[in-house]
Amino acid sequence: MEIQLKQVTPPKIHTNIQSVILTDDTLAKRHENFLRKMKKHQIDTAVIYADREHGANFEYFTGFVPRFEEACLVLHDNGESYLLLGNENLKLASKSRIKAEAVHIPFFSLPNQPMGNDKKFADYFEEANISPDARIGIIGWKLFTSTVYDNNDMFEIPYYFVNEMYKYLSEQGKLINFASALISPIDGIRTVNNANEIAYYEYGGTLAGSALYRALQRVEIGKTEKEIAALLAQDGQPNSVTTITATGARFTNAVVYPRDKEIQLQDTFSITVGYKGGLSSRAGYIVEEPSQLPDEQKDYIERAARPYFTAYATWLETIKTGLSGKDMYAQMKQTLPQEEYGWWLNPGHFTADEEWLASPFTKDSTAVVKSGQLFQIDIIPSITGYAGTSCEEPIAIADSHLRAALKKAYPAVWHRIQTRRTYLIEILNINIADEVLPLSDTIGFYAPLFLNKTLAFTKKN
Repeated sequence: MEIQLKQVTPPKIHTNIQSVILTDDTLAKRHENFLRKMKKHQIDTAVIYADREHGANFEYFTGFVPRFEEACLVLHDNGESYLLLGNENLKLASKSRIKAEAVHIPFFSLPNQPMGNDKKFADYFEEANISPDARIGIIGWKLFTSTVYDNNDMFEIPYYFVNEMYKYLSEQGKLINFASALISPIDGIRTVNNANEIAYYEYGGTLAGSALYRALQRVEIGKTEKEIAALLAQDGQPNSVTTITATGARFTNAVVYPRDKEIQLQDTFSITVGYKGGLSSRAGYIVEEPSQLPDEQKDYIERAARPYFTAYATWLETIKTGLSGKDMYAQMKQTLPQEEYGWWLNPGHFTADEEWLASPFTKDSTAVVKSGQLFQIDIIPSITGYAGTSCEEPIAIADSHLRAALKKAYPAVWHRIQTRRTYLIEILNINIADEVLPLSDTIGFYAPLFLNKTLAFTKKN
């Protein structure tokens, strides 16, 4: 594959789009699918933990996260459900998308809020109809793949809660890590989406891409990181990751957020913004032409950026239904050798409400790409002495039936997706399969020299 750096027409940027609401039918099917998963694995009761940072599995059923408190959703195999909520989220029980009875647990509230009561956790577990003899699936947010530990016996939720549950159980009761039911790359139910869900997440992918593009157009010498970062805020929506605008040396004084630092010629520069359903990211240099690159990085385009984009375009042309995770991993290893380019994380991963849900792309993965899955194109080279290189963006995979459903139910979403596909194929010459649906306007548009806004990579015809 030959990649060139040339002046290109920028992509069409969609603004003022309407968000999509998840339907009652979608939420009902999520619950039905999970109950089937519980029965298959002989789980009597599932307990799904949530806090602000780790609320996506909880939100998948309830429609909300507990914001600044903690919470648990208890799902029984007979369809009965309970919401364990702190002081300030108790009022949200009636808004839940899954019908559930509220159990007030003051211990889930903020520090020093009223917790004066005579109840123990055992009392709350009884209120939630949890049997001491039950086989209980605990769901946090991780898949433990260590060869040292039994994955089923490790729990990524607060010790106090797990400890109280162990004390509550009888000798017949058992706790099992059940996060795989939702996020396993092989058969996690959250990894596959219907047309309603793809349209819902496309809104966030569009927000990320349009915000990124707007900010990139304003990058210039003398602007501060904060000035550029302010352009990344969209529609008052919550970000799925920490917003990044970083010029020159990063993390000075351990600051990981945008600073008052001004952009200077020859600075390295990175920018990232993410919303539910997608993240857009770029990295490169504050120069206009390759000749302006720092002396020790004059070959940045050939040494780092072009090989990265070759792998990026190869990833897009390779992804399809039925592709195994290990085959994609092998393809990326061949195209962008790890030993030379220093990438060690998974070359791509699932995305949803959280930026990283899980990934099927590992060395020995038996997972296969399925229709309805959402992915981040996320390959992260690290070459000593050079700036990073990044063009991270989200896509969906949809077979003919799913595409037809999306086109019929969400014509505006479908039109945006087709505009992006046309840009990739006709302008950037990247030959994606029919089932690849770009969720962001800026997918594939990578201009690594930030002062030259349209000098971007394309594949040669």
